Amino acid sequence: MKLNIDTLNNNKDFFKKANIKIPKYNIEKIIENTNKNPTWIHFGAGNIFRGFIAAASDRLLNDNIIDTGIIAVDTHAAGRDDDYDMINKVYKPFDNLTLLASIKSNGDIDKKVIGSIAKIIHADFINNYEALKKIFISSSLQVVSFTITEKGYSIKDLNGNYNNIVKEDINNEPKKAKNIMSIAAAMLLERYKNGAFPIAMLSIDNCSNNGDKLKSSIVEIAKEWVKKGFSDDGFIEYLEDSKKVSFPLSMIDKITPRPSEIISKKLECIGLEGMSVFKIGNNNMAAFVNAEAAEYLVIEDLFPNGRPYFEKAGIYIADRTTVENSEKMKVTTCLNPLHTALAIFGCLLNYNFIYEEMRNHTLKKLVEIIGYDEGMKVAVNPKILNPKDFIKEVIEERLVNPYIPDSPKRIATDTSQKIPIRYGETLKSYAKNGLDTSSLIGIPLTIAAWIRYLMGIDDNGNPMEISPDPMLEELQKHIKNIKFKEPKNLGNNLKPILSNKTIFAVDLYDEKINLGSKIENYFSEMISKENAVKECLEKYIK
Repeated sequence: MKLNIDTLNNNKDFFKKANIKIPKYNIEKIIENTNKNPTWIHFGAGNIFRGFIAAASDRLLNDNIIDTGIIAVDTHAAGRDDDYDMINKVYKPFDNLTLLASIKSNGDIDKKVIGSIAKIIHADFINNYEALKKIFISSSLQVVSFTITEKGYSIKDLNGNYNNIVKEDINNEPKKAKNIMSIAAAMLLERYKNGAFPIAMLSIDNCSNNGDKLKSSIVEIAKEWVKKGFSDDGFIEYLEDSKKVSFPLSMIDKITPRPSEIISKKLECIGLEGMSVFKIGNNNMAAFVNAEAAEYLVIEDLFPNGRPYFEKAGIYIADRTTVENSEKMKVTTCLNPLHTALAIFGCLLNYNFIYEEMRNHTLKKLVEIIGYDEGMKVAVNPKILNPKDFIKEVIEERLVNPYIPDSPKRIATDTSQKIPIRYGETLKSYAKNGLDTSSLIGIPLTIAAWIRYLMGIDDNGNPMEISPDPMLEELQKHIKNIKFKEPKNLGNNLKPILSNKTIFAVDLYDEKINLGSKIENYFSEMISKENAVKECLEKYIK
């Protein structure tokens, strides 16, 4: 059986026997409604979107709470060899349907077809400017959401200069924009010129103050265009009026790893065709999404043109402070710091999966120390979620789930962008509250291990591939002269890294933090010989 609309309509018995839930609504009618009156468009057509955001819309459609679907925007850079591969390989062959496999900790798999993606468009202004414009100038449009990863909001390099694509964008007319932030700004300019209808620009990415980052980038680009005469000051007033254009904060949490070959084979065994895993660039993709069952999304209630009844899809709607506290609880204490620690040590110690690491007593103890001991002392309680219950579920149910094949290598991507929030904010809270940082072990060990990881040598002394990171080249400049098995020749190589507030949110040598030397010592031990990372862990984590 192929996964497409025709099969859904004419072979319902197959899906019932295979225990696969299918949409209760008429997909063709939803597509028609969406084309007439679009309400929701989403930038970033990857797995977290398909497995969580589109699934939330699917729930609302099944319950007759909404009657329009989501329009997805593929944000792969136009001009690359694989720029349309997401559309041509993941969406079109399956009529924009997704098979969501939600995997419980006991191994049970809930299988569901998601039919809420009414259309997909590439964020390529050369071919699709008018199509995107038509959607954005619709008065019915309520929500523009994003899952483009944290680096998607960055428009400048480390020196504060516009990156090359943005530099080109701000010097050209908006219709020629290529960067995602520029594209979003250009579409808002069209909305402004064609009625100035209200809209919510909703970042659902896993980063701190995501809505503020989205707003900052869009407004900055817009101001450059106003300077060059591509628009008037009224456009900036429109963007900065929250009753017209809002940028709600959100906190999202759902582990959505790369598609698993195991799940692929299970789906094909029950008779579904085309469920194989394939590559798009460096990413594994498939017609299905495998994800953990646990999921959390908290959104600030700031929607000037109305919104879907998100609460009916299990989404928390709250005030700004509650969203900030929920995000801070997760990102600085209850999940993300633990994930990053496992990612770094997992790569160094050659683990393939996170759940395998959790079977190692020392690594499990490490994340317990970072979470329960070091982070919980300054954890924020958002009230709608209980930090102790949350972290208990993470450690005892989620990270140990052998059916979620998440890899250290995937999580180690862009670590330099994550560390200031995942560890720096905790260290800032220690300093602010006058807490003694000398008792910290797990956090400084992890920071030392990260720098050790940047050497590209695993604990056995073999070359190791490093996950992509926008600061990798800059960071490796400082450690290129450090030699493996020469721990006494560090010189001042680590100081530019450990004192960098951009990376850690604090100067680790600051007297209120006072961890710089401690981290240097841990690092020295970790490069002293083969298997030194393992020995160092076992020496300090007991």
